[in-house]
Amino acid sequence: MVTKIDTLSANILIVDDQQSNVLLLEQLLAEAGYTQVSSTMDPQEVCALHRKNHYDLILLDLQMPVQDGFQVMDGLKTNDADDYLPVIVLTAQPGHKLRALQAGAKDFISKPFDLVEVKLRIHNMLEVRLLHRKLEDFNRVLEQTVLERTAELRESEARYRSLTELASDWYWEQDESGHFTKVSGPVLELLGSAQPNTWDEVKREELRAAIAAREAFLDFLLTRTNTDGSTQHFRVSGEPMFSQKSQFLGYRGIGIEVMSAN
Repeated sequence: MVTKIDTLSANILIVDDQQSNVLLLEQLLAEAGYTQVSSTMDPQEVCALHRKNHYDLILLDLQMPVQDGFQVMDGLKTNDADDYLPVIVLTAQPGHKLRALQAGAKDFISKPFDLVEVKLRIHNMLEVRLLHRKLEDFNRVLEQTVLERTAELRESEARYRSLTELASDWYWEQDESGHFTKVSGPVLELLGSAQPNTWDEVKREELRAAIAAREAFLDFLLTRTNTDGSTQHFRVSGEPMFSQKSQFLGYRGIGIEVMSAN
């Protein structure tokens, strides 16, 4: 939202080679309550002044010696810091109006000045300009917030993985195609092609079916028989991973050995 204070404190530059026009516009803007108004009669100064002061509005005469208003606008377009050309052109030539708009001017004011029209066009232009600037500021803040939140999520994910690995005997991750992307412990034996008599095959198939169905599971009990006849028991937990758009990304899980017997 643009307030009256925002509008009246906008930074305005008057560019005209006729001192009488400059004085008239300065007086008009001062009487209307505008507090940040400056002027120049040298069009060659405009680009440097705008880079320094970032004007919210430039009132630009088109007919000037040495450098006309069209050339000034061409120079302003090279300002990388601002892709918005905040220009209202001042012209006594009706044929120049369309050309000025095509050159990037946002509006025009005819000479001789209609003072009511001048005030209305300046006010309307400043509202649009200040809204555009507020939108730019909001987008920059939003972009920075997204970057910060993304970094926080990645850091949190890294901490989660680190703590998970420390708190479990083994850990794994799979991508959306079922390929293992991170493995520690006997995961490949359990979910891969180990001999059936190594693991409880019924339970192993139940676990693989749960993963195929993208189901979460908690403390799923599995038993492995070793070559020396001893057995090991594991509790396995896992969950599917999804993006913010609910796209399946893969699986991750942990396993903890809970007991062993000869």
